[in-house]
Amino acid sequence: MRALTLALMILLPAAAMAQEAADTGTDQVTTYTLENGLELVVIEDHRAPVVTHMVWYRAGSADEPPGSSGVAHFLEHLLFKGTDTLAPGEFSSTVAKQGGNDNAFTSYDYTAYFQRVAADRLELMMQMEADRMVNLKLDEQNVATEREVIIEERNMRVENNPGALFREQLKAAQYLNHRYGTPVIGWQHEQPLLTLEDAVDFYTTYYAPNDAIVVVAGDVVPEDVLAMAQTHYGAIPANPDLPERVRPEEPRQLAPRRLTMEDPRVAQPYLTRSYLAPERDSGAQADAAALTILAEILGGGTTSLMAEKLQFDAQVAVQSAAWYDGVSLDETTFTLLVVPVPGVTLPEAETAMDEVVQGFLENGVDADQLERIKMQMRAALIYARDDVNGLANRYGAALASGLTVEDVQAWPDVLQAVTAEDVMQAARDVFDLRNSVTGYLTAPETATTEATQ
Repeated sequence: MRALTLALMILLPAAAMAQEAADTGTDQVTTYTLENGLELVVIEDHRAPVVTHMVWYRAGSADEPPGSSGVAHFLEHLLFKGTDTLAPGEFSSTVAKQGGNDNAFTSYDYTAYFQRVAADRLELMMQMEADRMVNLKLDEQNVATEREVIIEERNMRVENNPGALFREQLKAAQYLNHRYGTPVIGWQHEQPLLTLEDAVDFYTTYYAPNDAIVVVAGDVVPEDVLAMAQTHYGAIPANPDLPERVRPEEPRQLAPRRLTMEDPRVAQPYLTRSYLAPERDSGAQADAAALTILAEILGGGTTSLMAEKLQFDAQVAVQSAAWYDGVSLDETTFTLLVVPVPGVTLPEAETAMDEVVQGFLENGVDADQLERIKMQMRAALIYARDDVNGLANRYGAALASGLTVEDVQAWPDVLQAVTAEDVMQAARDVFDLRNSVTGYLTAPETATTEATQ
């Protein structure tokens, strides 16, 4: 592989490079596509001599083969085990010696690796990331060691947390066929079965330049970043056998789904209801924008409708919330949550929640609240530009989930264009009980009879 890599180290002529200088307002974003298919996104911010370097692979837990749940996250851990030129742990120790920090994370739709360092250390980061893109060195011993690490991670974060176990069950009930119903960290019974072959197969399939997005944000010049990327990433051959990104489709949901989970460790019972909802699609973000604003109206904080009605007026809840995240390759969810006050049962809290939603559908959007939320969102997006790490994450997650740089840049205006009728139509579409999962989490001694729909 190393010999092949050296043989292919040919700098691309400028005429062959697909370069685009986007109209970004205050975000100075330049994009390139290398000949091997790697996408490069450069976000300039010259206020401090630092840089965030991220590599996003369009491969997450939803891309795993059945029976190997958790292999994407497992491989994320294994990428720190070393290459032919880097000893296990040397990658992170080198970053630390340069005064920087690094980490990685796995989601349903992507796996990402990042470093934050002084700007003049960027090329070293690229050199090391390009190395482990193709030269990862694994053996049975380090695979066995890291497998125990991820098993323990699940024990700490999931098995010891009834809320986390409950969320797993809700996801599995919501998605019967799509891989979003499988936890990113992997099912407990499948983690111990992950093998060296599983990790290598996932690595050789997806860890390739034509499946990667490199995002560099900070005190950099785009042309200089391109030259570095050509030297280090451009030398890596594309994977000609990269599979098309197709997931199993979810069948029609024809009836509401419900579950009650009892766990003696639960100190505060609560209920949630999730509905299948459309994701943000490239060039068609209006529905997602309306759902984003709907979540803020209903449960976005102490001034939201659910807080007003449930926490302050009726005083049946100590907490309420609604949320929606449209950055998803496939269909996502819109979720409501209510934590009742002591003495209020979960069925009673559910009835009160339903009354708030029904009242909203009947009474419509408060015009002043809508304008206030839109102004707050505009301000939040402006303030977010001060954080280059946040910018790198925003662009990387969007691109890895099927959106484009133009979609990210258009998002603030798409939000501002949302009307009251847009929000109401989104609410009428999403609040379909046939597409819902309602869950109760409670301790055995406070278990209640499920409410009737």
